[in-house]
Amino acid sequence: MRILLSNDDGYHAPGLAALAAELSLIADVTVVAPESDRSGASNSLTLDRPLQLRRAPNGFHYVNGTPTDCVHLAVTGMLDHLPDMVVSGVNSGANMGDDTLYSGTVAAATEGYLLGVPSIAVSLTGRSFSHYATAARVARELVERFVSQPFSKPMLLNVNVPDVEHGALCGVRTTRLGRRHRAEPVIRATNPRGETIYWVGPVGAAADAGEGTDFNAIEQGFVSVTPLQIDLTHAAQIGEVASWLETR
Repeated sequence: MRILLSNDDGYHAPGLAALAAELSLIADVTVVAPESDRSGASNSLTLDRPLQLRRAPNGFHYVNGTPTDCVHLAVTGMLDHLPDMVVSGVNSGANMGDDTLYSGTVAAATEGYLLGVPSIAVSLTGRSFSHYATAARVARELVERFVSQPFSKPMLLNVNVPDVEHGALCGVRTTRLGRRHRAEPVIRATNPRGETIYWVGPVGAAADAGEGTDFNAIEQGFVSVTPLQIDLTHAAQIGEVASWLETR
């Protein structure tokens, strides 16, 4: 079993170290992660400058680019084999609902999926981030399940894990993405030069957090596992748009 690991918090992140240590128990692990924190980078690729691949003293590789850059570079240029799986994380913070659109953690897994590799994004919910080991163990358990019961086609799973001891987890639920209210307004401030600057505000509260959502599973103490897809086509509106275009 050969696994490619990445993240969006940077190669120095504790969640990545925990994940690498846990998955190394069952697989040949290669780590290629961003040089610095690239949270919120989404699926962006670096096209305006060359990328550099370096190796840290702990054996992790890092790239001066985005999470997507890391996986793309590793799969199409660095590795001499296609990995059996891409695992991204463990992210410091949840990636649920609309957050998945912005998440670099999910983006790294998405790039693996687009390249034909089964992929998992793993995030630790909450704010204290005391139990990376729990999320890493959950990731290992999912990988082990995949090995014993592989999917017929590559899959993309978004996994969120409560920040508790592994024994305190209530179980695992298959979920759909919930929805948030709109984000809080940007925060206006002044820098030391007297110039106006803006900070992106915090995410909004959950608007759709009912039964079956990722928000609800986490609230109830369960691991949330959401299968994702890439097709953005709004199939229900194809007929309406076609009629609109035909109207004169």
